Amino acid sequence: MAVAKSRYKHNRLQQLRGFCYAARSKSISKAAEKLLLSQPSVSLQIQALERELGAQLFQRHGPRITLTHDGQRLYELARPLVEAIDGLDEAFSSLRESPDRGTVNIAAGGSTIQYLLPPFVESYTREHPQVDVRLHNVTGKAGLELLREGEVDFAVGPMFDAPPDIAFHPIVTYEPMLITRHDHPLAQKKRISLKDIAKYPLILPPKNLSTHNVVESVFAEHELDHDVKLEVGGYDVIKKYVELGLGISIVMSHCLSGADHLHAVPLRRYFPTRTYGVVLRKGRILSPAAERFVRTLRSDADVTDNGRHRTTHARHSVGSTTARSKSATK
Repeated sequence: MAVAKSRYKHNRLQQLRGFCYAARSKSISKAAEKLLLSQPSVSLQIQALERELGAQLFQRHGPRITLTHDGQRLYELARPLVEAIDGLDEAFSSLRESPDRGTVNIAAGGSTIQYLLPPFVESYTREHPQVDVRLHNVTGKAGLELLREGEVDFAVGPMFDAPPDIAFHPIVTYEPMLITRHDHPLAQKKRISLKDIAKYPLILPPKNLSTHNVVESVFAEHELDHDVKLEVGGYDVIKKYVELGLGISIVMSHCLSGADHLHAVPLRRYFPTRTYGVVLRKGRILSPAAERFVRTLRSDADVTDNGRHRTTHARHSVGSTTARSKSATK
C-alpha cells in the first residue's frame, strides 16, 4: 500500500511538470523538448491528469493549446510547486554560497540601467568586489520571462499590475515632466494645460514602450488631437532632439539633471507618476549575494516617515532645470 502511494505521488509530480511546461509554452511538443521527453509521453501525462481530476485542462487548436478555466486554476496552484522542485538544487547551492562571491543577474530596462541603478551598482561592487553583477537590458514581459525561467535573480523597474506569482517592492516614484527649449513659447507660460501641449509637435519613445501609450491614452481621454512628430528610443536621444527644437516631449523626472539645457515643468496633474521597484518571483530563494543586493536597494529606497515611498520631482526655474532623486544624488 505504501509503495502504491509513493508511486502515485511520483507520477503526480511528473504529470504536473508536463502540464505546467505545456501551459507555459502553449505547446506539448515544446514542453517535451524542455523536459527531454517524447511528445506522446507528455500527452499521456496530461491526459492521465485530466482523467484523474475529472476536468479538461486545455483547449486544443491544432498544435497550439490554451488553458481552460479549470486549467488556469490548476496552473496557479501547481506552478509554484513545480518551480520549487525544479529549483531545489539551485536553491540549496545558493544557500551554501558566500554573500561575498558569486554572480548577481538583474533584468532592467535601458532607462533603469542608465539612471536608477548606477549608484546602487557602484556601492554594491565597491563593498563586494568578488561578486559579478550582470545587467540584462530587457523590459516588460521579456524581463518577467527571464525571471520566471531563473535566468535572472530579480528585476528592477516599473510595474503597474503584479501577476500572482510576482512580488513588487517599491523603491522610488518619479514624476512626469514636460520638456521644451528655453526659448519655446510654453517655457514662458506660468500655467500649462493639455490643450497648450497638444498645439505643438511631440517627440515620444516608440509605441511598444509604456510612456508612449500613457501619453496617447491621456490625450485620447481628453479628446485632444495631437501630433507625434518623432519616435525615438532613449531619453537622452529625446532630450537632444528637443534641444534642437524639433518638438517637445513628456519624460520622467529621473532622466533630468542640472546639466540639461532644457526647460522642465511638472505634469502630474495630467499624467500618472511611475513607481520603480524590485521585482521578485514569489517562492524563489535568492543567493546570499543577490539577497544582499536586494536588501541594499530596499534599504536605500527614498521612504517617508510614514513608510510610504516618496515621489521625486523636478523643480524648474527660468534658465535652468533641476531634477533630483535620492538615487541620483547619492
